[in-house]
Amino acid sequence: MAKKQTSESERLGFPDRVPDLKPGTYKDGKPLHEVQFLECKIILKPERFTSAKTFREYAKLVEQAAKQNDVGYSDKAAAPRPEIREVLFFDTADFSLYNNAFILRRRIRYEDGFPAGEPEIVCKFRHPEMQRAAEMDIRPQIAGEYVVKFKAEALPLKDEVGGYRLLFSHNVEFGLSQAIEGDQTSTHLLTRTFPCLASVLKTDADRLELVNQTIVEEVLQDLGTLDFGGGMAAKFNVAIWRERGMHRPLAGEFAFQLKFKQRDDLHEKTLARVKRFFIALQQLGRDWLSLGTTKTGIVYQLKGNPPQAHE
Repeated sequence: MAKKQTSESERLGFPDRVPDLKPGTYKDGKPLHEVQFLECKIILKPERFTSAKTFREYAKLVEQAAKQNDVGYSDKAAAPRPEIREVLFFDTADFSLYNNAFILRRRIRYEDGFPAGEPEIVCKFRHPEMQRAAEMDIRPQIAGEYVVKFKAEALPLKDEVGGYRLLFSHNVEFGLSQAIEGDQTSTHLLTRTFPCLASVLKTDADRLELVNQTIVEEVLQDLGTLDFGGGMAAKFNVAIWRERGMHRPLAGEFAFQLKFKQRDDLHEKTLARVKRFFIALQQLGRDWLSLGTTKTGIVYQLKGNPPQAHE
């Protein structure tokens, strides 16, 4: 029997494409959502970010990694100044949501010092098993509009430079005005809004609270565009998370996101190029890396006694 030829992406340790999903449906008969985003993230040491100039210093490493790996690079889409956003995480006192792979957050964008638009509510189920993430029906029971996104998230390995691990994030987003009216700290209201949380929040005695009493200030700088070929291009950015009030730096992050309608749209050669770039950037920016965590995980661990994360 002829030996199967190993593809370039397999040699690099990256899947030829997003893994196959076993067919299935939700309770209403709708088919399971399929992955339509590949988001690549590198968590960075927050102490490296001391001014807006630091964002562009890291962008030089991005440009170098792109040139080394035949990735198109352009800074024409770079924003003139950073964007400010406020991020709040909510959970029970014993972190029932996070311990069961759920994340609930509220985020609002600021423009010239004032809120721009309405707060955005996001509920996500993030897990290393794609099938389990897909089968979690994250859809809310609200009368208003909402958007579902199912992402494969690539992160560096937890304990070494030069590899990757995947998390699968099944998200739903909607504006605060679309939410059910009532006490937003009530777990009863939360399970009415998100039926998927009913198995986690089993008592109405629990209430939601701000995780570790921390409000996160995000400073995000759009820095340009990366083109991986095959019609796959994405804007990239670098962000710093700080604790509002104390201004203590929590985490930095480099990120870009590729969107596709079908898995076959993300060709093997494109994936291989993404992989090479992702590894090269880790190696070039080794001194910037903060391994083994996520931004959300850092917020949850601020007071010690870390929860049982699935990240």
